[in-house]
Amino acid sequence: MHVLILGGTAEARALAGLLAPQVRVTSSLAGRVANPRLPEGEVRIGGFGGPDGLARWIGEHGVDRVIDATHPFAERISFNAARAAAAAHVPLLALRRPGWVPVEGDDWHEVGSLEEAAAALDGLGQRVFLTTGRMGLAAFADRPQWFLVRSVDAPEPPMPARTEVLLDRGPFTLDGERELLRAHGIDVLVTKDSGAAATAPKLAAAREAGMPVVVVRRPPVPAGVETAASVAEAAAWVTRTN
Repeated sequence: MHVLILGGTAEARALAGLLAPQVRVTSSLAGRVANPRLPEGEVRIGGFGGPDGLARWIGEHGVDRVIDATHPFAERISFNAARAAAAAHVPLLALRRPGWVPVEGDDWHEVGSLEEAAAALDGLGQRVFLTTGRMGLAAFADRPQWFLVRSVDAPEPPMPARTEVLLDRGPFTLDGERELLRAHGIDVLVTKDSGAAATAPKLAAAREAGMPVVVVRRPPVPAGVETAASVAEAAAWVTRTN
């Protein structure tokens, strides 16, 4: 059996490591990070050329199962995977870690897009910790606030005029996030609902500080696509559909 994992996440790497000793695994990475953490098994880097290109690749390489384990906000890739799997007549599973849920003490302001997140900043704060990644900074380019932007690789313009860039990669600790908020005088946090435990400490640090958090809701999984909430569930799906 040949399993194609559309990856780039910690869950995708863990799944490849779990499956590789048993079946042929190819992990596909988008190539947007300069030095990605490579999973076990075969690895390809770069796009497929849309859903038609992905469908052709699936057929040419004898792929039997496709698992979309991309970031919850990789909406285009997920859409292409759904179309390609249907065209190639192979089963598709979306591996999606559970989203974050607010708890007592949180001051969340949920929005549907980065543009809505930028608009929501008015009245919430002036020193923004922006943790939505280096893609999409254009949505904040005309905002007057000061921004601390954290990303794995350096972002490119357009971006806010008053920006400091922090290059770092999770997992992050609660103590580290507390100190970061204090040292930079942060008074509002902007994040996507990625749901990752590795980046959740910033939410706890913001809660402790009584800080408002603008949370961008994740897009839905394409209609009709089966989902799994954990690596173990995804691995069981491969076995069950064998």
